[in-house]
Amino acid sequence: MIVTGGGRGIGAATARLAAERGYAVCVNYVHNGDTAATVVNDIERGSGTALAVQADICEEHDVLRLFETAARELGPVVGLVNNAGAVFAQKKLQDMEASRIRQIFAVNVFGSFLCAREAVRRMSTENGGNGGTIVNVSSVAARLGSPGTYIDYAASKGAIETMTVGLAKEVAAEGIRVNCVRPGLIYTDMHADSGDPERPDRLKDTVPMKRIGNPSEVAETILWLTSDSASYVIGSIIDVSGGR
Repeated sequence: MIVTGGGRGIGAATARLAAERGYAVCVNYVHNGDTAATVVNDIERGSGTALAVQADICEEHDVLRLFETAARELGPVVGLVNNAGAVFAQKKLQDMEASRIRQIFAVNVFGSFLCAREAVRRMSTENGGNGGTIVNVSSVAARLGSPGTYIDYAASKGAIETMTVGLAKEVAAEGIRVNCVRPGLIYTDMHADSGDPERPDRLKDTVPMKRIGNPSEVAETILWLTSDSASYVIGSIIDVSGGR
């Protein structure tokens, strides 16, 4: 299984849980090799198999190298978790630079499309593959719109949800199941990336369950979607949001 953005947050929790469930895991990262190495070390200490691969999913040649390395070192790719994502400082649209919007869509949409494309090329039974699963990671921002903070991020996640539905139908007969999780307020570093590390605790009371989620709770849903227990589930977008 390839987990993009696997060095921290939801990606790291997913990589660790995937290893526990028997996957050999490719932990992708773009900048912080130390955190990715920590995830790999944790997996190996638990007798699992893992590999960290640096690759910028915005770059096609990096995506190709990521998949080729994972296949060469770990075996045929049977799972992809499109988790890598970017968010920037909170702003209204009128204050956003074009370069920022372009980068958000490059990582969150273009990168996810490239990774999904390469996964399909390798997994599809029409191409000689053995099938597999793709799980895309969205955000409740796609449903709420994130006005006044990061509607560019919200819109990019909306694109991922549309891609999930379309691709699921496109490859359903080729042995590939495509689904999506939509996390709500989760304790991850992404809030610090947006310049508001206290955001989850400040908004806790807006969650019907009155608490913030943990990355492991999202990871559990992702791994369920990759399992045989979800064998008849395609094109679904599952909220992991405490009801928000």
